[in-house]
Amino acid sequence: MNSAVVRVTESARLYGETHVLWMELPEKFQNATPGQFVMTYVGEHDDPLLGRAFSFHRFRDGAAGREFAVLFDVVGRGTGWLSRRTPGDSVRFIGPLGKGYQPRSGVQRMLLVGGGIGCAPLVWLAETLVEQGREVTLVLGGRGEQQVYPARLLPPAVEVIVTTDDGSAGERGLVTEPFERLLPWCDQAFACGPNPMFEALHGVLRRSALNKPVQALVEAPMACGMGICYSCAVFPARGGVKLVCRDGPMFDLRDLY
Repeated sequence: MNSAVVRVTESARLYGETHVLWMELPEKFQNATPGQFVMTYVGEHDDPLLGRAFSFHRFRDGAAGREFAVLFDVVGRGTGWLSRRTPGDSVRFIGPLGKGYQPRSGVQRMLLVGGGIGCAPLVWLAETLVEQGREVTLVLGGRGEQQVYPARLLPPAVEVIVTTDDGSAGERGLVTEPFERLLPWCDQAFACGPNPMFEALHGVLRRSALNKPVQALVEAPMACGMGICYSCAVFPARGGVKLVCRDGPMFDLRDLY
């Protein structure tokens, strides 16, 4: 866990109210893995006081070296401030934090499912898996076309399936439908999105009787990101108390419900 003040290199609205912010990658963050996150401190003079948790979204080579990005929807004062950063501005982060995705070795067919802004960590995961020579299908869901990550920004080798509630893009319906179709095909699945989506995916798993591992990246209110405040406690079906920031955010879906 490290703190770093980093320089913004690019800021853009990608689609709808979803923005991407690119920053120079500090050496302290070099060992991050897909699914890990950073606590992001927004505003001026410690107002707001608490940080916001954002997944690592993507990495790239920039003019001054490696860069990383966070992807976020503008929903309030903090994300509004972040969306107004311009190249040369600075933002403070703490990270890398949490336990990320753990793709199994020796398996080939990977199914990724993202609901809304849950696509953020899956893009880097998809790029990583493609670089490893694996087959990747990414299911992206949103309320409408304006809430769906653009397929053109993904590697051509990634098969993309889009679902929207209103049918304005891709299939009309929920991500659970292609997930159910593709579950027998995949060797391992990964998901990120709202908790109701995880419950629905678990329902598909239970009905299928297939023993397929599904790793879910859980979102929870988080004040510190380091296991001190206990604001991100969850209570898995198998008992006990887990902290999303320290024990997760990756959990096996079967352990949660």
